[in-house]
Amino acid sequence: MPQKSQIGTEKSVLFCVVCGNIISVMIQIKQAGLSDAALIAEISRETFYETFAAYNTKSDMDKFLSEQFSKEQLIAEVGKEGYTFLLAYADNTPAGYTLMKESAHADLPGENVIEISRLYARSSFIGKGVGQSLMEAAIAKAKELQKNHIWLGVWEHNHRAIAFYKKFGFEKFSEHDFVLGDDVQRDWVMKLGLGAA
Repeated sequence: MPQKSQIGTEKSVLFCVVCGNIISVMIQIKQAGLSDAALIAEISRETFYETFAAYNTKSDMDKFLSEQFSKEQLIAEVGKEGYTFLLAYADNTPAGYTLMKESAHADLPGENVIEISRLYARSSFIGKGVGQSLMEAAIAKAKELQKNHIWLGVWEHNHRAIAFYKKFGFEKFSEHDFVLGDDVQRDWVMKLGLGAA
């Protein structure tokens, strides 16, 4: 694994599974660079499809992936000004990432905010601490940037994600539309106050 721009701390996560075994996972978070762009695009498309294909038509998924979430578009985002990508590795295997954007929200006027635009964990790493590690790193990065709030949008029917965000103290403060293919869906918009930055 490349050794550049380490963010946060490494940590080992232990889990007892039903059979009584203990699994140890070492999670590392690093700030991604241009050399990680193709990997980020791969994780983006893979996790988006795995998470949402069952709830949407094939035509809407195909349209979204080709027109709004193409490999080329995703690669172009890496290194873009105001975009910060944090990449998670679990036992040296790429496991997920988060994208933070310098992006205001109309319902947070005059606030010094940053958006978590994406927080994706590969399906084989869900429940193993990857999402938690990415969120902790994102919060630390927002504090480092002296932001007052973090905000994000989440599909209103993604109950697992909503519960995850609430665990960190995020609260719903607005809603907005999200167009997936030709389907207009509703997202909750949630925020986390970071106190005095």
